[in-house]
Order: sequence, then C-alpha cells, then structure tokens
Amino acid sequence: MSLAARSIPPMHALAAFESAARLGGFAAAAEELCVTPSAVSHRIRQLEARLGLALFDRAPSGVRLTSAGRRYLDSVREAFAKLSQGGGEMAAERERLRISVPPTFARQMLMARLPEFLARHPEVEVTVNVALPLDGTTTESSDLAVRWLDRAPVAALVDKLFEDELVVLSSPGYCRRLALREPADLERAELLRSELLPWRPWFAAAGLDWPEPQRGSVLNDLGMLLEVAACGLGVALCTRRIAAAWLDAGRLLSPLSLAAPSPMAYYLVADAAAARRPAVTGFAAWLGEALGAN
Repeated sequence: MSLAARSIPPMHALAAFESAARLGGFAAAAEELCVTPSAVSHRIRQLEARLGLALFDRAPSGVRLTSAGRRYLDSVREAFAKLSQGGGEMAAERERLRISVPPTFARQMLMARLPEFLARHPEVEVTVNVALPLDGTTTESSDLAVRWLDRAPVAALVDKLFEDELVVLSSPGYCRRLALREPADLERAELLRSELLPWRPWFAAAGLDWPEPQRGSVLNDLGMLLEVAACGLGVALCTRRIAAAWLDAGRLLSPLSLAAPSPMAYYLVADAAAARRPAVTGFAAWLGEALGAN
C-alpha cells in the first residue's frame, strides 16, 4: 500500500464527520447515511484516532465541533467540492435506476411509455427486472418496485398508480357459444382463476352469493390469464386497463355490462435511501403522470 493510500482517511468516516457537523448531531447524520447512530459515532472516533485530534466535544446535551473540528471541516468540504466538480459529469452519465415490476405490468403498462421517460432524462440509465406481483420477489435488487397489492404497503415512498375496475372477459366465439348476457349465465361457463384476482368481489357486485370457484384452470400471471381467455378456453376476470390491448384488438370482449371496483391495485414503492434520489422521485412523478393521462 502506498504512503498516500495510508494517509487518506476512509471515505465513510469523512462522510460521517461532514454529515454530523452539518446536521448538528450523530442521530441526524445516521438517518441521512442510512446507518445507526452508533455506527456514525464509531466512524468519527476512528477518524479522530487516525488524525490524533478531537473533532467533537461530547456532552449529555449533544455534540459540537471543537476548534480543530471546525478547521478540519473546512478541509473536508473543500476536498468534497473538488471531487464533486471533477466527477459531476461522469456521475451523471452513470446515474442508474433499477426498477422491478410484475411481468404483465411491464408488457402492458410500462414498456410502451418508457421511451418517453428516457427521452426526457438521457442522463438516467433504466434497468427493468421482472418480479413476482404479490411479494415483489426478484433475483435483482431495485431502487423502485411496482407491487400488486390489496392495500398500501409501508414504505418511505408509496404511490397508488391508478384506480381500476373488474370486468368479465371472453373471446367473441366463446361468448356466442355460451350466449353470455346476464351474470347468472356464468354458471355454465368455465371460470378461469388466478390467485392475483379473486372472483368473489365481482360476484358480490352482481348480487350472486357464489363461493370462489374451485375448478377451472389457475394462472399465476394476468397476461397468461388473458391469453387463455382469448384462445376460447374460458371466461376471465381482470381489470379493464390491464386487458386494454386484448379489448382494443377484439381478441376479448366484455359481454356483461357490470363492472366492480378492483380490490387490488398497483403501488410504486421505494425505501428511504432510494426515495432521496432525484432519479427515483423523478421517475415516480413521471410514471404517475403517464398512467394518469390515459
């Protein structure tokens, strides 16, 4: 290791010192850096030991900079400013945003709109990973996640992306063959099932005291559910906006006029660290605007 490398304090210790000095305490610095107050205290003690200087006066009422601490803070801020000026353009080029989304949301709601965001923000590089809709499981970490849930989750950033309604869907041929005109006509239909959307809320809205179907094909992806229905293998229950491409193409139709509020919705979520990033909040605002516009 070179002499220069041995003489430069660790960056995490310098960041803890600068944050605590600027915010006036270890607890506030810990929140900003997403670590514990004890971790901040430990890093600053490491820095003080390395420098042979007391940077803070510690008292039961809090901490304050020593005279040596104030002088050292000026040096640290000057160094940080030079690093920022020297690498600002490179950092902007490397701004990466990782998003995890359920597969059908990605195909039907996001990908056609994503070029608009990239055109507005050429400095952001977006990576989209497929995740399980309900629990968000994915093989990759993410800054933002779209989740399919029956209630708002607990997170630093939570946006319900849009309201939607449940409709019954079938292929034109299947509808003609079974003469589906009234909700009760579904008694003779093959009801396609998915754990992502139960039938009971729609049954209740139709005044049908029917239990959740116990037979019929089960699909764990809404896109597959709609494809199976479009192939004439049964009747699907899905939200109107997710099914829009199949409806617009005439591959599916909604033979019954009744619609019911969806008990499930897509939520955009991020943790506290990600929610402080402009790229994350900017994408969240853009996506809400893009989905609300149509």
